Amino acid sequence: MSKQIKRIAILTGGGDCPGLNPVIRAVTRTAILKYGLEVYGVRNGYRGLYLGDIIPLDLDSISGILPVGGTMLFSSNKDNLFDYPFEENGKTVHKNVAHVGVENLEKFGIDALFIVGGDGTLTSGRDFSRMGVNVIGVPKTIDNDLASTDTTFGFDTAVGVATEALDRLHTTASSHHRIMVLEVMGRYAGWIGLHAGIAGGADAILIPEIPYDIDKVAQAIEKRKEMGKQFSVVVVSEGAKPKDGEVVVSKVVEGSPDPIRLGGIGNVVAEQLEQRCGLESRATILGHLQRGGTPTAFDRILSTRYGSYAVDLAMEGKFGNMVTLKGNAMSYDSLENVIGQKTKNVDPDSELVQFAKNIGICFGD
Repeated sequence: MSKQIKRIAILTGGGDCPGLNPVIRAVTRTAILKYGLEVYGVRNGYRGLYLGDIIPLDLDSISGILPVGGTMLFSSNKDNLFDYPFEENGKTVHKNVAHVGVENLEKFGIDALFIVGGDGTLTSGRDFSRMGVNVIGVPKTIDNDLASTDTTFGFDTAVGVATEALDRLHTTASSHHRIMVLEVMGRYAGWIGLHAGIAGGADAILIPEIPYDIDKVAQAIEKRKEMGKQFSVVVVSEGAKPKDGEVVVSKVVEGSPDPIRLGGIGNVVAEQLEQRCGLESRATILGHLQRGGTPTAFDRILSTRYGSYAVDLAMEGKFGNMVTLKGNAMSYDSLENVIGQKTKNVDPDSELVQFAKNIGICFGD
């Protein structure tokens, strides 16, 4: 099989994530230095595949990108070629134009396509695989919520950013006797909130997996006041919700594979705690700061492992698979199995949650 693979391409889709450039670098360097392959990059995700925006990559073009956040190939999270929007007679219609992407791969002589992305991007990757394209998937999300792999690159960086934010909020909270609420990303999984909350010394952590009672959070803050602590720091995952309540949706993005955008729960919690506790409260929505900037050393190494192993997998002819991390070893799982799996969520009874409770962190349950 390895003799048939001479030219490969890589694309990045979905939201940006620290570690994308190290993946691109690892794929390119492994392909060139180990296997003598030609490497191309597809710009702007699947839109570039449709438009034929495909550029050559060599050791010079990827030089210096290891510590750089984002993706040198750019990204898009709205261009599903199996349901592509067109304007016709003033109306938006959707068509399957995936065959155009396949034709462009053939025109450039691409023998294998490496697709780096999350659920939406890899769903299209599976569908291209079904069409006969030699696809290798690489999982990407700061949320760490993919069930098929133990850890995703970008998560460690996001936790580090959130932890630093908590360190900074602590000083303001203490100085002004305030409740400081930090809202972090993670969608319907609480991994970032849990890890950053523990690392940043939060007094309460509210995550999607443990619906909270705001009165219990207020009681925990009142206990701190009785102990002489006139401030508190609270971490709220964007997908957290109260018991018998719903998540807070900031907006709906039409045309996106995942149109629901969560956000705003931090402001809700801050207002409720101020009313109950009589302490001035402020909310900080960390937002895209968690996805930007230079990746940590851990994420650079993990991204490099993912990218390099992906090329090895392709040269072994194991297409239609996504690279994974199991324990401390690289492995893989079929895209057919990966797509449609439930997200990997925090277990409310897990050891880490229990340890957090042992040291007095309130989860509102």
